[in-house]
Amino acid sequence: MPATTALRAHARLRPLGADKARWTGGFWGHVHDRTRDVTIPQIWDSLQNPAVSPGLTNFRIAAGLEQGTHSGPPFMDGDLYKWLEAAVARLETDPDPELATTIDGVAQLIASVQREDGYLHTPTIISARNDENVSELADRFHFETYNLGHLITAGVRHHEVTGSTTLLDAARKAAGFLEHLAADKPVELARSAICPSHYMAVIDLYRATGDERCLRLAEAFLRVRDDFQGGDDNQDRVPVREQTVMAGHAVRANYLFAGLADLVMETGDDQLAGVLTRLWDDVVDTKLYITGGCGALYDGASPDGYPWQDQISRVHQAYGRAYQLPHTTAHNESCANVGMILWSERMLSLTGDAKYADVIEQIAFNSLLASVSLEGSEYFYTNPLRQVRDLPYPLRRPGDTAIRPAPQPPPSDARLRQAYLSVFCCPPNIARTLARFHERVAALGDDGLYVHLYGGSDLRVSTDDGRALALHEDSDYPWDGRITFTVTEAAGGGLPLRLRIPGWATDASLRVNGESATVTAPGSYTRVDRDWLAGDVVELTLPMPVRVTRAHRLAEEATNQVAVRRGPLVYCLESTDLADGVTLEQAALRRGAALTPVDADIAGHRVVALDVELAVLPAGSEDSLYEDLTDAEVSTTSARLVPYYAWGNRGRSEMTVWLPVVW
Repeated sequence: MPATTALRAHARLRPLGADKARWTGGFWGHVHDRTRDVTIPQIWDSLQNPAVSPGLTNFRIAAGLEQGTHSGPPFMDGDLYKWLEAAVARLETDPDPELATTIDGVAQLIASVQREDGYLHTPTIISARNDENVSELADRFHFETYNLGHLITAGVRHHEVTGSTTLLDAARKAAGFLEHLAADKPVELARSAICPSHYMAVIDLYRATGDERCLRLAEAFLRVRDDFQGGDDNQDRVPVREQTVMAGHAVRANYLFAGLADLVMETGDDQLAGVLTRLWDDVVDTKLYITGGCGALYDGASPDGYPWQDQISRVHQAYGRAYQLPHTTAHNESCANVGMILWSERMLSLTGDAKYADVIEQIAFNSLLASVSLEGSEYFYTNPLRQVRDLPYPLRRPGDTAIRPAPQPPPSDARLRQAYLSVFCCPPNIARTLARFHERVAALGDDGLYVHLYGGSDLRVSTDDGRALALHEDSDYPWDGRITFTVTEAAGGGLPLRLRIPGWATDASLRVNGESATVTAPGSYTRVDRDWLAGDVVELTLPMPVRVTRAHRLAEEATNQVAVRRGPLVYCLESTDLADGVTLEQAALRRGAALTPVDADIAGHRVVALDVELAVLPAGSEDSLYEDLTDAEVSTTSARLVPYYAWGNRGRSEMTVWLPVVW
């Protein structure tokens, strides 16, 4: 039943569902179709095939349908739940009876495994079937609360789209188990709150049911966390309200603060909102890659440089120090980048501040899309900003924890996307994010319709007083900055329209029915308010000059280097696009060099690339740690920069986002 309380009472904006917002064409329409036709089916093929993945088999063993032991990492249950969320989103936008049958079967299987007290974790349940003495919450890295959180979210979405209560009942029971932990085993709950998806999940359940116990449970999660003495690896070394900078594991941090932003939307806790704003700003101002990647370090020490040694702990996938942004060894797990979208969209709903939409766009067009191949069927776990040949050390990959013995790691310049990763948390996370990306197009506020993202949408909103506004977008964004909205329906004069002017977009212009209109500054929403009529046309133009960007002086790896951007896209150089005999480390950009946009094709997919004459620096030794600089001549070569999200789709290559700059 719909919630009866005033949901999101403290949010300025309310996101739109699939009944009000769709990607129907253009860039994001293509991504939607690819996700529907390739990504979601391909992930299901992997999860249900025991020769590839134990994802579904674990549930069948737990249900007693097969014999065996649990395989794979302990968080693998969540992979199936995230895929289910993506599949349900596909079912909502593109009804499919066969998919509906599959989803129903998976839902019933999941529900059949759940214990009566709401606990569901296939490793533990399988062990109990095999008469092994394995207790729940025995190890914080068993990810039980993480799995339960994704179960609750999937259950809510399944009910919202299908009307079935099969998984909604499972979600309620799971929340009941978490409630029991909060009341009776708070230390065990706090210790086990790894990758806390359950914060967001119980708010989802609250919004779906109106059950105040879910809201109280979310508050309890924060309370027991603050009473627990942990470490930065899980953001529980100090109470949340005392945290001043982002530290620790990036996925866990982003999930936590996204969930707390949900809580603020329901409670209006201004102090907590201030903490979230401060921490988000710290990420964006000092720790976010130009591609939107999060979590720079494979391993970090936190708190770095602290005088008391007993307070220093190892942190995997760490945010690291301010401006500590390595290129080749950048971790940037795909799940962390998704988590930053989840956090940013909630901050956007809370505040209506366009800076949050700017970051969502930055991540979406760069690190998010880079994590999946152009075909939609292979995935990255980590997302570096540079890839080089002959790296003298192996970079840790998901294959290092493979179910079967892992083969020798490939050469460093062969870090390619893979159809299946033994640590498979990222692919279904990418899928559910893209399958629901239409929910991030726009939002409704008391003062109008806010359009956050561009790229081929249809929108329709209405209010209780009988006003309605429907828009159809025509654009070639992000390749071209001319975006046209045509009013297809307007009742009661429609609603004010607020269009985001991206922070990068200087000299934007606006015309309404051919007449010029005022545009606000970059990084804001420009308001168009009139009595709308069907057929009205709003034309927003965002000039897209090529921009050459340098980094902060403390970002040491980018010293005397630049990155190239056009519109929302970051560009990179692949060795594929260098002349024979020119190596990646020789390529440099001359200050003032012309960068010419050209239509190009990468693996059968259209992009706008940038043609340029690069400087070719003298080649250095392959062996010496240091050597004298010679007087060899600096020559030139023709090259092409491609969008970062499209790299790695043409076989083995070296790649870099940052280039030395010469005069």
